Amino acid sequence: MSAPTRRLTTAQALVRFLSAQYTERDGVRRRLIAGTWGIFGHGNVAGVGQALVEYADVMPYHQGRNEQSMVHAAVGYARQLNRLSAQAVTTSIGPGATNLVTGAALATINRLPVLLLPGDYFASHAPDPLLQQLEHPVEADVSVNDTLRPVSRYFDRITRPEALIPSALQAMRVLADPAETGAVTLALPQDVQAVAYDWPEEFFAERVWYVRRPAPDPVELNAAVEAIRSARRPLIVAGGGVHHSEAEQALKAFVEATGVPVASTQAGKGSLRHDHPADLGGIGHTGTAVSDDLARTADLVIGVGTRYTDFTTASGTLFRNPDVRFLNLNITAFDAHKLAARTLVCDARSGLEKLAEGLAGYRVPEAYEAEYRAGKERWDEVVEAAYRAGDDSAVPTQTQVLGALDAAVGDDDVVINAAGSLPGDLHKLWRSRSPRQYHLEYGYSCMGYEIPAAIGVQQAAPGTPVWALVGDGTYLMMPTEIVTAVQEGLPLNMVLIQNHGYASIGGLSEETGGERFGTAYRFRAADGTFTGAPLPVDLAANAASLGMDVLRAKTVGELREALAAARASDRPTCVYVETDPAPTAPPAEAWWDVPVAETASREAAVEARERYDRQVADRRRHL
Repeated sequence: MSAPTRRLTTAQALVRFLSAQYTERDGVRRRLIAGTWGIFGHGNVAGVGQALVEYADVMPYHQGRNEQSMVHAAVGYARQLNRLSAQAVTTSIGPGATNLVTGAALATINRLPVLLLPGDYFASHAPDPLLQQLEHPVEADVSVNDTLRPVSRYFDRITRPEALIPSALQAMRVLADPAETGAVTLALPQDVQAVAYDWPEEFFAERVWYVRRPAPDPVELNAAVEAIRSARRPLIVAGGGVHHSEAEQALKAFVEATGVPVASTQAGKGSLRHDHPADLGGIGHTGTAVSDDLARTADLVIGVGTRYTDFTTASGTLFRNPDVRFLNLNITAFDAHKLAARTLVCDARSGLEKLAEGLAGYRVPEAYEAEYRAGKERWDEVVEAAYRAGDDSAVPTQTQVLGALDAAVGDDDVVINAAGSLPGDLHKLWRSRSPRQYHLEYGYSCMGYEIPAAIGVQQAAPGTPVWALVGDGTYLMMPTEIVTAVQEGLPLNMVLIQNHGYASIGGLSEETGGERFGTAYRFRAADGTFTGAPLPVDLAANAASLGMDVLRAKTVGELREALAAARASDRPTCVYVETDPAPTAPPAEAWWDVPVAETASREAAVEARERYDRQVADRRRHL
């Protein structure tokens, strides 16, 4: 007797399959693919589009305005839910598909799951070449979707209906695997999407993907315990893996038992609440003085769920103790082995719990604990000074904007940012009150991420106040998903900071001999020359035209009132503020390597190269 089958098109089978996939960790079950974003054109409208109509009761659909933005929204959703639930994104062929590449790179770099379903050429090659098809003279099976291969953790082109079965299962495995996750691409030829096939009924059965918490190897664990016990100045570097593993309480218990202080990467900030005595704030180029001072003298650096980017290590110049060693607790061996470290390849929560058991009775020296607590108190004074607003009638600085926002938010609000000068100011100054409050995408630092990511976070956590912090440069990159927020009825808050230029790159350009070339919005006069006058562009009016309520704040006092009103609103609301462009954040406490011209005739570049040579001499290879 033959096994039961169901006759569906390939696209219908895929949507039905996705609707029955779940993850489970610690006894909590979630939909693995909770919804699908889509912009339709030829290549997916008659395939996946029809299937989403067919199964609208089991697969929610979200309409986006830009393909890259849809991926950002899905990434924000997955991050908010600790990678236990994800969303899919479907596009047409051609530019719709290639617009996915930036979002896919962001997802994979940040180890966040998203399923990409771009349309593709006809597998039959019947109409050839079709509209938007890339013709390659020697590789006829290449399409524009192949640009997604290097930024995907798994890629397949489904050229026959039955090929979907093993590929869909592999796609779910990667998405649900905390050590492998990232962007997953299933390229779907448009003719194959519409082909009917007799699918085995068990393909559509409910399937649960258990998200593992691998325990540390006993040999590695014993070596790690011994390394910590012998350390006099240990320092934890908490990365995004702490949050993904929901290991914040395990970290807190470990720290309170041992006294080991914690510095955090951009992704790891909030691993401890800001007012915990052992929380030292950010580390690296955008870190706090106390974190970076301790990093320079640490004899053991304990990385927990971190990738050790160049911002974290100050391009290899931060950890200066001649005897410094590294112990890396990470779910991926790839990251655990960085900096020639002792490794503890395991889940962050299970690893910290086992370390705490093995370290019973151990505590850092009292003098060390007193030292870092005193450093933390000094830095808290720096934060207060940066946030402090004097005259309510004054034009606010950027740090005063953050101070006003700090006073307006609640413990569970989420603050989102990705690029510009804000990430540095936030990493140094923001006082995280809960594990999910600080949402910085700094693996790819992608301008345009903030608004769509805020939509994804609100979908994942309905009722949570979400703030997208957006500079003028970022806003001009990608404001289109404001329309989506209005359509979906999501009351996201946007703080739009106008300083009439690319402030962070302007500063970097000046520091490296570029003399701020091409980093300001300048007005071209009738005679063709540029003046210092700002462009007559009204970004607040643009946001209003897209459907947001807009509150204009010209002073510190008006800003406070606008932020409170925005938080109380049930509509998408923009707080627009023009800031004093003078930098008011504390300067960088550590270096970042941006190569400077080795030869130049302009004095600014010559001086910058002299500074560069002095800094790069401190770089160290940890072997």
